[in-house]
This record gives sequence, structure tokens and C-alpha cells, in this order.
Amino acid sequence: MPCVYIIKSIKTNRLYIGSSHKNSPQERLMNHNAKKVRSTKFYAPWTLIIFEKYNTYTDARKRELFLKSGVGRKLIMERCQSGLMEQS
Repeated sequence: MPCVYIIKSIKTNRLYIGSSHKNSPQERLMNHNAKKVRSTKFYAPWTLIIFEKYNTYTDARKRELFLKSGVGRKLIMERCQSGLMEQS
């Protein structure tokens, strides 16, 4: 099922926002922690903090792009500070 996920580097507290059309968030997390993803391999290990499921990959991709915008990043920070860090 398509999803959007946000992972956080344990090493640097950096956030990474991604989407997947068929892999589960846990599978993607394993790939990031195994340093198989170029953009995240230097910041491993990672922990999954938020994931959202969608009916279509198009919807998931739109949400990913929104979360990567300034307004979306602000929303993420608000959710993290209010304790709403995990969503399924």
C-alpha cells in the first residue's frame, strides 16, 4: 500500500521525508539503516517517527511534496512537539 514516511536520524536529529508505492515503512527503514539510500546513508541509524497510508501512490506523492514545503515542515515540527509523532 502506498505510504509517506518520516524518519529521524538518531545520530544527527535530521529528518527525511519519503514515499513508497509498494514497500512498507519498516522495509524502507531497513534500507535506510543498511545505507542503501544515497541521500541518507551518512546519517544512519534512523528511526521511523511518522507514516501515513494512502489509496494511490499519486496521493502519497502529493503529500510527500507538501510535507517537504515550508508549510509542511512547520506542520511536522508542530506534530513532533505536541507528541503526535506516529500515525498509521
